[in-house]
Amino acid sequence: MNTNLAPFSALTPDVILNALDRIGLHSDGRLLPLNSYENRVYQVGMEEGSAIVSKFYRPDRWTDAAILEEHGFVKELAQNEIPVVPAIAFGNNKTLQRIDGFRFSVFARQGGRVPELDDPEKLEWMGRFIGRIHAIGALKPFKERPTLDIDSFGDEPRAYLLMNDFIPTDLIDAYSSVTAYALDSVRYCFERAGKVNYLRLHGDCYPGNILWTDDGPHFVDFDDCRMGPAIQDLWMLLAGDRAEMTVQLKHLLTGYRIFYDVNIAELHLVEALRTLRLIHYSAWIARRWNDPAFPMAFPWFSSPRYWQDRIIELREQTALMDEAPLEAV
Repeated sequence: MNTNLAPFSALTPDVILNALDRIGLHSDGRLLPLNSYENRVYQVGMEEGSAIVSKFYRPDRWTDAAILEEHGFVKELAQNEIPVVPAIAFGNNKTLQRIDGFRFSVFARQGGRVPELDDPEKLEWMGRFIGRIHAIGALKPFKERPTLDIDSFGDEPRAYLLMNDFIPTDLIDAYSSVTAYALDSVRYCFERAGKVNYLRLHGDCYPGNILWTDDGPHFVDFDDCRMGPAIQDLWMLLAGDRAEMTVQLKHLLTGYRIFYDVNIAELHLVEALRTLRLIHYSAWIARRWNDPAFPMAFPWFSSPRYWQDRIIELREQTALMDEAPLEAV
């Protein structure tokens, strides 16, 4: 199977249902695609019992060992009564299955809604939730999962974009220049932060990856978990102007500190990590462009306007990184 062109073209409904049937899960034929660009995720109705969620991993993205390390981390969190959704084991206690060149896992279906984090009580709740995750995440490092660093989220994605004809010709010099300056500022932010502790993180902790029920928040996907500074799982929950983010941070840290210590110096990294995410995000779309789902979902990606906006955005980020960090009041 050619995984570079249309990597999921062979993943037909028959393949999905046969995959589940092989591990003893007999579907009633109902398949509901769930929102996921990186992988293919489906809610599947069962002949008996509740619907389940099946996740088919993008070929060649992770090694088996890295996927199993993710599964082990989520299981560890669940065993400590943290509200997450671990992969279900089948056969010889295996959480990672295979069919026709695809790897897949099965999860219990967990409902919920994307939270609106303008409520101080919800922010404190999220702080407690993430603090509990970090308390477990700090106990030992990942061995197979990557680390969020300047090279993998900044230098390498920048080089990929500049070398692969995604940026309009008349904007290449401007994009090259603005990203070079931005990454210099990112390095300066890390220097100001000093020694940063790296721990196991969720890694992609924005509101769209959180589901909220009457019992509180839970994560259903740790696909991007990796080593990184603790502030990575906090800054994406902040939005608005500086004054608004300062208040939001206060409420987050009120809950967070109950379970895990805060390294205040890491606040120097908030805008630096945001900058790395912006560069990495553009390269992520570019790397997936041969997947038909991406041109359909991001039709504006190849337009001059998209790259003009990114250049302006990164100039603004460079200015923000020169400012004092948020205050943990």
